Amino acid sequence: MEQRSRFWQIVRPQDIVWIALFAVLAVYPDLTPESTTVLLGLGLMQVIEPKIPFFGSRTGSIASFLIKLALWYILMGWTDGISSPFYWLMLLPVMSAATSLGLVGLVAATALACGTYLSLLVFLPPGTSVSDWPVLVLREATFPIAGFLTYELLEANRVATRKAQLAAEQLAEANKHLQEAEAQVRRTERLAALGQLSAGLAHEIRNPLSTIKGSAEMLLKNVNTDGSVAHELAGFISTEVDRTNALVTRFLDFARPLALRLEKTEITEVIDEAVAQVEKYTPPLDVSIYKNYSPDIAPILIDRQLIERVLYNLLLNASQASPPQGSVTVKTRQLDDTVEISVIDRGTGIAPKDRESIFNPFFTTKSSGVGLGLAIVSKIVDEHGGQITVESEPGAGSVFHVLLPVRENGK
Repeated sequence: MEQRSRFWQIVRPQDIVWIALFAVLAVYPDLTPESTTVLLGLGLMQVIEPKIPFFGSRTGSIASFLIKLALWYILMGWTDGISSPFYWLMLLPVMSAATSLGLVGLVAATALACGTYLSLLVFLPPGTSVSDWPVLVLREATFPIAGFLTYELLEANRVATRKAQLAAEQLAEANKHLQEAEAQVRRTERLAALGQLSAGLAHEIRNPLSTIKGSAEMLLKNVNTDGSVAHELAGFISTEVDRTNALVTRFLDFARPLALRLEKTEITEVIDEAVAQVEKYTPPLDVSIYKNYSPDIAPILIDRQLIERVLYNLLLNASQASPPQGSVTVKTRQLDDTVEISVIDRGTGIAPKDRESIFNPFFTTKSSGVGLGLAIVSKIVDEHGGQITVESEPGAGSVFHVLLPVRENGK
């Protein structure tokens, strides 16, 4: 089976047709051995041409045309000259030129073929005249008609192929957008469900926390300072209650609906504020943040504080993911009716299996993380009618794209 497959890779079905055709022509009556040899040479050229890479180039196509033209001319000379029944074999090089040399090359090849055929008149015996001019003219017309018809069919096929490729690309793009939209819907549904759960739990937890906090403060006031262990433990209780209360507040921030306060804002000013906050982070981050702003972005309608929170979270995550003395880049650009803000790091990257989950609540790869940062970021961007996407390669870094719509009013 493998040998048969390899055979058909070398010998195409059309090769068998060419071989059969030229074998029939070779037994044409009254052919001399020399004419038969040239005829078989022309057939061999037709068969091996597609198999030699050189003939696939423009130079090779010209060389192929000239070789076939020369073989045809010799065959015509040895078989009755301009009256030879083999004149139609000139269609082979002409049609090959139509498929490989373009329109200009085809015009030149057709002109050369017609001129070469008429040059056979020179070899007529002295005093001989051509009595059947209409037939000669029809034969001459065969070459350009066949050549240009082949060219038109080829161009129509190329146009159809380009349209099919364009349709396939558009379909792939639409499929990609559909998958992203489906992922966004799934993420929104998960956010809604977990948001409701978080709100309920947060309210239930906050009530006993208040009691514990008040009790700890009373203990601190009433415990004798000489009892250092009891005093220290009461302090620990108060501190841990504050930390837990802060976590509950984050749950509530995630769960409650956002009320956007939209105002015309220079996006670069918001980014500068977020960068300044990250640079003040404690402990300090050993990372340099570079800004690459597009100068042609006009002020856009956004909630300044919320978008600053989005950018702060993304910049902080990028800085924490970067190696010591690494760099983070934040850049902006205008995309039609959208402003794109990209946060680029060269850190550890995100595993492919985690990319769809990173915007889910409580998903985190950090040992001390809660997993609400990117969930809140995604919620804020969604409330603005925007979109957040991520590109990442493990070991090479990540790029987060925040796309915000440009709109004239709050709708």
